[in-house]
Amino acid sequence: MPRSDQLRVGRFSEHERIYLLTATVEKREPIFTNWRVGRVLVDELRSAHVDGLVESLAWVVMPDHVHWLLVLQRGSLSALMRRVKGRSARRINSALKCSGRVWQDGYHDRALRREEDILSVARYIVANSLRAGLVARVGDYPLWDAVWV
Repeated sequence: MPRSDQLRVGRFSEHERIYLLTATVEKREPIFTNWRVGRVLVDELRSAHVDGLVESLAWVVMPDHVHWLLVLQRGSLSALMRRVKGRSARRINSALKCSGRVWQDGYHDRALRREEDILSVARYIVANSLRAGLVARVGDYPLWDAVWV
C-alpha cells in the first residue's frame, strides 16, 4: 500500500477528465455507520457539485471511506479534496462533539479514459455496501447516489 506522500507523485488535474477518488477515515474508524455523520459528507460532495467544481457521477460513503466518481470541472483534485475533507471534518467534529483528525492524509485518484465502461465503474462503486455485507440490496443502503438512477 503506497504511503500518502507517494500518492501525490505524478498527480495531474485535468478539467473535463473523469476521476475515481477514494479517501479514508483516520485509523479507518467506521464513523459513517452513524448515518447523520455520513449525511454531512454527502452534503459536502453535493456542495462541490452545486458550486461547479465537479459533475458528480456516482459516490458511496462506506463506514470508513468514500468512493467518488466525478468529472473535474474547475480547480485541482488536491484543492477539491482539501475543501471536501476540511469542511466535512469541521462539521463532523461539531456533530460528534469532538476534535481531532477525521481523514487520513492524502487520497487515491484514478483517471478514467472516456472509452472505459464508466457505467460499470459506477455500478462497482454503488455495490460496495452489498459486497461489504452491509445490506442485502444496494437500494437499502442510504449513503450512495448515481446520475443513472
